[in-house]
Amino acid sequence: MPLHGSKLEPFRCEVEPDRTAVWVRPIGELDIATAPVLEAQLGELWSVGFSRIALDLREVRFLDSTGLHLLLSWDARSRADGFVLEIRPGPASVQRVLELAGVLDQLTFSSPDGARAG
Repeated sequence: MPLHGSKLEPFRCEVEPDRTAVWVRPIGELDIATAPVLEAQLGELWSVGFSRIALDLREVRFLDSTGLHLLLSWDARSRADGFVLEIRPGPASVQRVLELAGVLDQLTFSSPDGARAG
């Protein structure tokens, strides 16, 4: 099956601040080539003082080990530095990577509508 350029949009992050948090929505493939973009965005938001960062993975189409490492390192950073990193679950393929890596219970997920789970 040929890939058409119109179906493969470049990776990007959308940012939506609100009163209690900032939502970050990575869109596309989160892999070794694109993880630095998300890393820089998260770092910038953390450095300006957001105490709650909500990461919406619903538009991530692929997650590799670099993307997984990024999620785990930001989870560890949030615990060490006292800010909240909350993750809105991604599609089944992304959640499966997290399940196979054995980290689903380690990360803090919100429900699909954005409310904190558990």
